[in-house]
Amino acid sequence: MSNMMALGMFVFSLPTLAYQDLQRKSAWRHARSGRIGNIDATQFTGRDNQTITLAGDAPAELMDGRASLDRLHEMADEGAAWSLIDGAGRVYGAFVITELDERQRHLMPDGTPRLIEFTIELLEVDAGQGQAA
Repeated sequence: MSNMMALGMFVFSLPTLAYQDLQRKSAWRHARSGRIGNIDATQFTGRDNQTITLAGDAPAELMDGRASLDRLHEMADEGAAWSLIDGAGRVYGAFVITELDERQRHLMPDGTPRLIEFTIELLEVDAGQGQAA
């Protein structure tokens, strides 16, 4: 079974959490200075922190989404930076978990969800500033 991505020691895969959507946002800063009678002068000041959003569904029949989301909550509570590496071996850098959104649906009589929809927001950080796992 192949792994989709790893955040530190947490592996996104079918038995844990398999996301169906990955969105990566990159931006670059250009300072602007107004000029009379002409367009603004600009100066490139660097790259912004990237953000990555992972979204998907965790059906109870296929994966243990509840335990996996609990582990991600624990990782977020630590506030640590984690290495983010995709299944092909591409290293994205160090990321922290900034947001974890979940929606439990199709509840069984004991309140256990048959489906958990989730969205995880990750923010790139400077690995040199802190401890990256």
